[in-house]
Amino acid sequence: MKKRITKWVASSLTLLAMTTILASCGSKGFDQRVVIPEAKWDVENRVPIDVTVNDTLGIYAFGLGLRHMENYRYSNLFVFLHTTMPNGNITHDTIQCILATPEGRWVGKSSGSMRDVRLTLNPNLRFPLEGTYHFEIEQAMREPVLKGISDIGLFIEKQP
Repeated sequence: MKKRITKWVASSLTLLAMTTILASCGSKGFDQRVVIPEAKWDVENRVPIDVTVNDTLGIYAFGLGLRHMENYRYSNLFVFLHTTMPNGNITHDTIQCILATPEGRWVGKSSGSMRDVRLTLNPNLRFPLEGTYHFEIEQAMREPVLKGISDIGLFIEKQP
């Protein structure tokens, strides 16, 4: 058990070191991804992303961005998105990311043996509060260590 906890702490520190601790959702938006070490995403390693929101009147497209290897063994990815709002309220969402068509063709843009996928979760999001939103993305597949996901993150784009 001690070895597993030590591994979790080391992996969590690696993830934390690879992400910007605080980013601002400015007038142009926000796009941040966190690298998954060795493309092996342990179920215990949540990907943390903090976003400071100053504009509660604007409308934004909000979604997930991820890259996976073409030897990823599934046609989808389930994640849990945990959101802590500036007032302390917490929400939990389960999201399915479709990575391949029913015929088995990968979706997203190709770059060598990697695929880049952007999934818009809400095309018309209005943030209810100013302040820092804390997001954590957790893989929700049945495997304790999911192989083939190289990075994952969030994008927020201001809509006209």
